[in-house]
This record gives sequence, C-alpha cells and structure tokens, in this order.
Amino acid sequence: MTDDGRPLMKRLPGEVRRGPTVTLTVDGREVEAYLGETIATALLAAGVVAFRSGDRRSDTRAPYCGMGVCFECTVSIEGGSRVRACMTPVRPGLSVRTAAPESA
Repeated sequence: MTDDGRPLMKRLPGEVRRGPTVTLTVDGREVEAYLGETIATALLAAGVVAFRSGDRRSDTRAPYCGMGVCFECTVSIEGGSRVRACMTPVRPGLSVRTAAPESA
C-alpha cells in the first residue's frame, strides 16, 4: 500500500475486456477478482505484496518472474496444497492462505 492507503498495483482502467467478477478469500479477507486472472494478479491488485516469508530470514517474498520459474509466489489453497500464485487461475469461492508475517 502507498502512504495514503492505495494499492501499489492497479488493474488497467477503461475499456478492458474481463471475465465475470468472482470473490475469493485471502487470509480471511474477501478479495474481488476476474475470471481469467491469476491468484497473483488478484492479490497484487488488492494490495497484498507479501505472499510468504523467506526461507532463511524473516524477510518476505512476492512474485518475481511472473512465469512460474522462481516459486517466490507460492501460496496455500483450500486443502493446504501449495501452488504458484502466478500460474494458478482464480475461481469462485477459492480460499487462499499466504505465509507472510502479519506485519507485512
């Protein structure tokens, strides 16, 4: 988030063709997304910038490559399965859990 509370990442405004709006739950919070978007897109547009903690330090991780190679964007969905958020499409009612610290 910026200092005035706006998300750092935004969706393109104007005449952009998108799928229908869906709602997913991220760490207990409802987030709006569009069918056809990835989990990473929905999270970034909602202002979520930390997807998980680092492996060796208490730093946070977020999407880096955007094409599924780096695994920096892994999140847990529904039954605890770990997926790459940049490669996994949203779907209605999806429950997503990040592993980022509360302070991020």
